[in-house]
Amino acid sequence: MNSPFFPRSLLPLLLAALLAWSALAAAAAPQQKNQVAGYYRMWLGKFEVTALYDGANNLETALLKNTNDREVQQLLGRIFVKGRAVPTSVNAYLINTGDRLVLIDAGAAKLFGPTLGNVVHNLRAAGYRPEQVDSVLITHLHGDHFYGLSDSEGKAVFPHAEIWSPKADNDFWLSEAVAARASPAAQPFYRMARAAAAPYLAAGQWKTFTSDQEILPGLRSIAAPGHTPGHSAYLIESDNEKLLIWGDLVHNHAIQFVRPAIAIEYDADSTTAIASRRKFLARAAREKLLVGGMHLPFPGLGHVSAEGKHYRWLPIEFLPMRE
Repeated sequence: MNSPFFPRSLLPLLLAALLAWSALAAAAAPQQKNQVAGYYRMWLGKFEVTALYDGANNLETALLKNTNDREVQQLLGRIFVKGRAVPTSVNAYLINTGDRLVLIDAGAAKLFGPTLGNVVHNLRAAGYRPEQVDSVLITHLHGDHFYGLSDSEGKAVFPHAEIWSPKADNDFWLSEAVAARASPAAQPFYRMARAAAAPYLAAGQWKTFTSDQEILPGLRSIAAPGHTPGHSAYLIESDNEKLLIWGDLVHNHAIQFVRPAIAIEYDADSTTAIASRRKFLARAAREKLLVGGMHLPFPGLGHVSAEGKHYRWLPIEFLPMRE
């Protein structure tokens, strides 16, 4: 029946309009294609600890030593990972003691490609500014840990900070004499290391330590040599709560917790690096220490459990900040 208000001839047009409206209403929201800001915050006694995500790069499994591809793939398969280039996080840690703002490692800047170099971005996202940082403690002078100290123009990213690094690494990586003896392929890394340190050296803000010592109240260096000559961990303590930030003692949690004897090509002295890894894994498990690792999956915080001759990585749970 025709209606004076809706003639039958208009019904196809009305249905088409309804279908078009329905399709628009059901259309998916546009994909955002970006990740959340890379920081995670927790308390350690009275200290505020913020893990900062510098990014991730691919670790070529061929760089692993004292093993073979079959074993590596079996160990990776236990955590549902496969392939011969596996993503590896690069982390840094910001400690607010209430009196000082201390950054442990500064990331890679953009000198290792676009997937790294996000420490400053995530520091800002976490509510801080680079000029507020009072001290930067460097675990070792490999580029993914301290190239982020300077920008592309050679200026200090943390202009008011004193920089602390192990003297044994300084004597190796910042020495023009050592660089001159290096292979042509290695010499660019020495130049980039000197460039990252240059503005702080010029300003008298670059400091070194030679052995285990309390660098700042509640923050102590602990020698962990092997990966580099001066590779160091840092023990942070507040109100009897402890956090061991161990740098590069572990490059892949799926492999080196189960097989601590597996080394990596980047180790200056793999025998010593393996001994340091065993020592710190045993201590972390025995003392039930909270651990932070620069190449553990972000935020890189958790505990170590001893399981016979092997160890297991137990990451912390995501929790709200307490008042």
